[in-house]
Amino acid sequence: MDKLKILKYVLWGIILIMLGSIITKCADRRRGHYLVADQHNWDKVSLVLQQIERNYVDEIDYDAISEKIIPEILKELDPHSVYLPPEELKEADEDLQGNFDGIGITFNVPADTAIVISVITGGPSEKAGLIPGDRIVSIDGKVVAGVKFPQDSMIRLLRGASGTKVNVEIRRDGERVDFEIIRGKIPVKSVDVAYMMDDTTGYIKLSKFSRSSYVEFLKAMIKLRAEGIKKLVFDLRDNPGGYMDQALYLANEFLGKGDLIVYMQGLHRARQNFTADGNGLSQDIELVVLINENSASSSEIFAGAVQDNDRGTIVGRRSYGKGLVQEPIYFSDKSGIRLTVAKYYTPTGRNIQKPYEKGEYMDDIVERYMHGEMMDEDSIPKNDSLRFVTPGGKVVYGGGGIIPDIFVPVDTVGVTDFLVRINRQSSQVKYSIEVADRYRKDLQKVTSLDELNLLLDSMDLESGFRKYLKRTGVPINEAQWKISEDIFMTQIRAMVGRYSKLEDEAFYPIIADIDNVIQRVK
Repeated sequence: MDKLKILKYVLWGIILIMLGSIITKCADRRRGHYLVADQHNWDKVSLVLQQIERNYVDEIDYDAISEKIIPEILKELDPHSVYLPPEELKEADEDLQGNFDGIGITFNVPADTAIVISVITGGPSEKAGLIPGDRIVSIDGKVVAGVKFPQDSMIRLLRGASGTKVNVEIRRDGERVDFEIIRGKIPVKSVDVAYMMDDTTGYIKLSKFSRSSYVEFLKAMIKLRAEGIKKLVFDLRDNPGGYMDQALYLANEFLGKGDLIVYMQGLHRARQNFTADGNGLSQDIELVVLINENSASSSEIFAGAVQDNDRGTIVGRRSYGKGLVQEPIYFSDKSGIRLTVAKYYTPTGRNIQKPYEKGEYMDDIVERYMHGEMMDEDSIPKNDSLRFVTPGGKVVYGGGGIIPDIFVPVDTVGVTDFLVRINRQSSQVKYSIEVADRYRKDLQKVTSLDELNLLLDSMDLESGFRKYLKRTGVPINEAQWKISEDIFMTQIRAMVGRYSKLEDEAFYPIIADIDNVIQRVK
């Protein structure tokens, strides 16, 4: 019997335990005696492993078996209880901590060579002398240019512990230059942008709930207060969640004293209420929250609190539906698990977790498209048994995500086969990088959106994009070009603008012109 078969037997033993196997005796026929296990505990698993250890003919790699068994155990629970090996756990934690160790650059690989797009101010790369437009030739002697080196592998080479050195060879203006860069802590922002949409309406885009989100939000609000904000459009679209406490802090900014934000409860966790303390600094601000089918977890906590307390208006499409609370558990080998320990409920008592017993959990978003939910509000499922009423008399529903107060369908205006094709080939992205590279010095001089628009107007982007498509072998359908032109040319302008000094403060205001959700709330 080989090791693979042994593993299968162990896995099946675990699955049987978890499904409530009625027979909990394991017979050792060779010796003619029984090993008795209590059907309500994990003794059977221990007995199986014990027998392998004592009697199996070959040496067993228990570490390798564990790495395979643990995910199988968690797979039988819920979709969000997961095992993370050391490297994956490190990356997951870094993404939410608000910083990571590295050299502090943003780069893209449009063809086979990485181009530095921006250099973080005060970061290791800026101190070493890297500038936007530099081409990365090699990292610690490993050639990464002209060989289609994977971008994620390049990131791993550049990242490392603070204080360590990495040698990077750069091509600049036809010459090669060597840099020794000492890695350091690199801040990761969660507030992508904060700007005034008009004289009284501010806009904040939060991409995730990281450890620094609340502080970033306060800084953004100070900026917008100084510019006269009276109404806030808070964009949580595509925000997958993160730290729950950050959602609590942010909700507290808008709610009154004693308002329930969320409560959580589980089989082994008593109900715990989280309420606002009344000290929030944004209680006077009119609030609009944007969500979509990818807004999850902490995003839903925030949106649910706003909706159930009649504090603001929720706009967009039904959110993801993740109402399970994960608790991190770490192992000595730096791996760990995220274990679901409770469910969280909105103030009216809604558990917004969508069903996961059917086995179609990961296909739910696709099913929404198939059933027409992304286009028609009437297609959103509403279960009368999960009907709740807010203090202000508004009817809300549980059972899977936050249903917005104002529904905005997926925008299909201007979508053609031609647009789909250039999107798939990332033609707009690749062309934008070429343009940004060509006009890099001019883009770095831009100090305002008005200046940027004047510069973009002078570039003749439409003619340049036509030439790019011809050069890359993409046929142009003139009729469809006219239908889709506003979309892809706006995308190009926004992406080129992102490579200016304004970065996201250029991208988001420009792309808002073709964002039907933003247009709905203006």
